Amino acid sequence: MRRHQIDSALLVLRVAGGLTIFLHGWQKLTGAGFGGVGDMFAGMGVPLAGVAGPMTLLVELVGGILIVLGLGTRVVSAIYAAVMLGALVIVHLAAGFFVAEGGYELVLILGAVAAALALAGPGAWSLDAVIAGRRRADATVDDTERERVAA
Repeated sequence: MRRHQIDSALLVLRVAGGLTIFLHGWQKLTGAGFGGVGDMFAGMGVPLAGVAGPMTLLVELVGGILIVLGLGTRVVSAIYAAVMLGALVIVHLAAGFFVAEGGYELVLILGAVAAALALAGPGAWSLDAVIAGRRRADATVDDTERERVAA
């Protein structure tokens, strides 16, 4: 597979996954809000729901945008994959697979997308890649300057 095909696939994963993650956070924010999301999580049996609920909402809102932009992708995606693993085990596993019955189907897919991005990174069409390119360019300029001064 050519590099641009891989970068295209990673862009599709980032945009579709990040947008879906963001919209789940938006749904929590406009529904229960920061104050009510803890109560919602408590009703589902989530431990430390008063902390876990608002943190999940924040991870989804901010993290979803960061994933779409490809900024901090590996870290944000790893955090979100861990959140989805918790949701799968604590909330959805007992209900079976299918989301229509409260199952883990959706959290499994979202967690897998996040895990894939955490492992593969964001690809070339991302802010992470732009920043890394600037760092490499700055390092090259610094090396060239050191060589000139040393000579």
